[in-house]
Amino acid sequence: MFSPPSRAIGAIAAAGLAALLAHGSSHAADTYRIAYIDPLSGPFSAVGELMLNHIQFAVEDINAQGGVLGGTELELLKFDSKLSAQESQSALQAAIDQGARAIVTGGSGSSVVTALVQSANRWNQRNPGREVLVLNHSSIDPELTGKTCSFWHFQTEANTAMKMKALAGTIADLPEIRKIYLLNQDYAHGRQWAAYGRQMVGQARPDIQFTGEIFHAIGQVKDFAPYVAGLRQAGADAVITGNWGPDLSLLLKAAGDSGLQLRYFNHSAGAMPGTVTTMSQIRKGDLTWVAEWHPGQADQPQVDALAQRYRQRMGKEFLSPRMDLTPRLLAAAIDKAGQTDSVAVARALEGLRYDSIIGPVEMRAQDHQLLLPQVVNTIAPVDGQKVTVAWEGTDYGFRTDAVFTGAELAQPSDCQMRRP
Repeated sequence: MFSPPSRAIGAIAAAGLAALLAHGSSHAADTYRIAYIDPLSGPFSAVGELMLNHIQFAVEDINAQGGVLGGTELELLKFDSKLSAQESQSALQAAIDQGARAIVTGGSGSSVVTALVQSANRWNQRNPGREVLVLNHSSIDPELTGKTCSFWHFQTEANTAMKMKALAGTIADLPEIRKIYLLNQDYAHGRQWAAYGRQMVGQARPDIQFTGEIFHAIGQVKDFAPYVAGLRQAGADAVITGNWGPDLSLLLKAAGDSGLQLRYFNHSAGAMPGTVTTMSQIRKGDLTWVAEWHPGQADQPQVDALAQRYRQRMGKEFLSPRMDLTPRLLAAAIDKAGQTDSVAVARALEGLRYDSIIGPVEMRAQDHQLLLPQVVNTIAPVDGQKVTVAWEGTDYGFRTDAVFTGAELAQPSDCQMRRP
């Protein structure tokens, strides 16, 4: 993991942590501390490690290019959220105590991220001059940039409504999809994924029948066979599921074992380790998901170049431009602000336009929702034409189905931002 330079630790110790936190100017310290808070143990630890690797690579890359403000290095602290709101809030306080000025999170689920943002709001209100920012790379609850929006929170991933709009636009051109079942984890995101699916797909295809809907406890189901039996009984030919991590792979395996041929529509499946391997093993059904990029996507030379550097340094495959982008947006805002004071950095992030490896992106000032492209794609066998790159040592890869700009997917927001 990323180790802070000893000279940075010495400088911070000499200056005193209280002095570092009390002053916004980066020129008073050698480092700017970022805390990573996401699951690093338990059933979703593989997802948390994947996210950490991307954040760590970006931080190291920024430092290799001179850091921020002409020489201030970024220092990455890591904390295990344990997929728990209480643990995450404890980690937030520990991060603040260790001098963190920004939190990077998102893989713990929307309920946990919401609790983190609320805790940051309270801390910032009580501790002017020592505020902390929350950068959310994966929790896609529209409420985070809607009714519960916060000046201190920035979402660097397309939200649930944006992703479902892209999928609905794709389903509109798939006449073979006639009966859809909604199967989701029983928490805020799972219920939103189901609700937006019913609403947006229903609008795009009024002829589609929704044949059933069920929610299950997150991370607790070991055998999805009874749920698959329900899919078969309902006559579904497609499933809208927001499941992720083991809850998705176990569902796919159970359906494959039963011989059920289904089309799955998901938000981030291919960016989770092992999903392609699972599809290649069961060889039943099609898994369609939506992200800012997918491995093997054509005409993406900047992503290809970064992915190669990532592979050489980290020894793993690059999967997520938006995670890599999150620290880079923060660094760009610090440079734009000319200081590390959190209020100034937040104002610099508002409306920030950035030429990323996936194209221009914009942090919408109204609600702090990043507008970035989305690519609908399907995990499918390599055919040398539409699927050219094999993944995870299998003969499966990704097929591009449709591409949307951030502006095309942007949704109205009812955010009423309270700014300091």
